[in-house]
Amino acid sequence: MAPEGRIILVPLLLLAVLAGLGLLLAPRPWLQGIVGFIWVLAGLSLVFFRDPVRLPPKDPNAFVSPADGKVVAIQPVEYDEHIGGEALQVAIFLSLFNVHVQRVPTDGHVDSTQHRSGRFLAAFNPGASEKNEQVVTCFTGKGGKFKVKQIAGILARRIICHMRPHSSVQRGNRLGFIRFGSRVEIIVPADFQLQVTVGKRVEGITTIIGYFSS
Repeated sequence: MAPEGRIILVPLLLLAVLAGLGLLLAPRPWLQGIVGFIWVLAGLSLVFFRDPVRLPPKDPNAFVSPADGKVVAIQPVEYDEHIGGEALQVAIFLSLFNVHVQRVPTDGHVDSTQHRSGRFLAAFNPGASEKNEQVVTCFTGKGGKFKVKQIAGILARRIICHMRPHSSVQRGNRLGFIRFGSRVEIIVPADFQLQVTVGKRVEGITTIIGYFSS
């Protein structure tokens, strides 16, 4: 279980146990329905907050996916201030059924993190990239500069980012967590060698997104 889910799961499970005890002491049809609903909700939460063990590819130069989901867009960026020139943006949509842990895609250094307030459009909406609540983390990797954007969706109301500026990170370190449906974007240099296409389903840590050209 992802530690980010304990604040929700622990009270839910406690409530489920107490409701179950109450049903044993005072059986009532209406109480049975409530207990069943609480247990279903707790079960769904356990699925959502799962945190499977993943192993990265053996190639140390591989830039891996920071999140589970589906690649919904790959588009050029005329100029990105952190990259210092033209860039590529890769957008990954996370449904409610995907693992919602985000991890660092390659070894590097955290340059900065920035929280941006915004709207809560559906995460698959292209406008979510700029208009939605998000946390942008800028990195300098061993192959070049890149960004990871954690973007809230229509149901997401909490973005957790564990990155701290001026710290060193390794591929696979926990980057953060977004509670409920969301979107994760990667911004890399324009000459980045992509290994994915729109429509591809990716898995955090194990799927190779591509390679820096240098």
